[in-house]
Amino acid sequence: MELKWTGKGLSDLARLYDFLAPVNPAAAARVVRSLTAGPSGLRVNPRIGERLEEFNPREVRRILVGHHEMRYEIQDRTIYLLRIWHTREDR
Repeated sequence: MELKWTGKGLSDLARLYDFLAPVNPAAAARVVRSLTAGPSGLRVNPRIGERLEEFNPREVRRILVGHHEMRYEIQDRTIYLLRIWHTREDR
């Protein structure tokens, strides 16, 4: 399966980096690396994440990478990384 980032997913990644970088640039870079590497296992096992029934009939799922929730959608042979946020954020 192919992984593709949506515009909102990339914006979330940049937002998280921008939030952390002024305080600790090295930690911000580590978080971004872990969030970009985290979903690579989805290529082999795309349905490992919890299915979010409120998005039916779309197949939207979520996984946790560290303290961050990543939402993704499976469409045919493509996994779209939709959104990312820290679990402490009010969503």
